[in-house]
Amino acid sequence: QVQLVESGGGLVQPGGSLRLSCAFSGMFFSIYDMGWYRQAPGKQRELVAAITSGGTINYADSVKGRFTVSRDNAKKTVSLQMNSLKPEDTAVYYCNAGKTSLDYWGQGTQVTVSS
Repeated sequence: QVQLVESGGGLVQPGGSLRLSCAFSGMFFSIYDMGWYRQAPGKQRELVAAITSGGTINYADSVKGRFTVSRDNAKKTVSLQMNSLKPEDTAVYYCNAGKTSLDYWGQGTQVTVSS
């Protein structure tokens, strides 16, 4: 059974930085495509950044140049470095692990960007 636990959220001022981490428990982390999603109040959950098992990376247009996703297969973690944060980045951020029909989610971590 796969479990995902996010950490690193919090309150930050506009222009600040945060680093989110997702710890994967279970087997075969390296075969999973990993993603970070976010959901703001009243909005649908959206993809922020993804990194495949082969290392291909994609970002939402809104975060390109500001966010960086990475994974460490040895530590079974995926991280999201968020720089130049904006109030519109405020949301609950979720970690996702997927492979074919398998799909797992973490419980989410709140990120609030406010002065």
